[in-house]
Amino acid sequence: MSLGSHITELRKKHEALSEAVERAQRTPGFDDLQIAEMKKQKLRLKEEISRLSETA
Repeated sequence: MSLGSHITELRKKHEALSEAVERAQRTPGFDDLQIAEMKKQKLRLKEEISRLSETA
């Protein structure tokens, strides 16, 4: 897998997590800890995308 396609896949995962967080926040009674974990995953993906983009 090339670096460009890897970054593209990471961006797709980030976007999917973004949508999942939004849905979860609109769902009454959704576990706040799960939402927080999804947000942490989003941040890790964003940092990885940023790091890889700098080297590309």
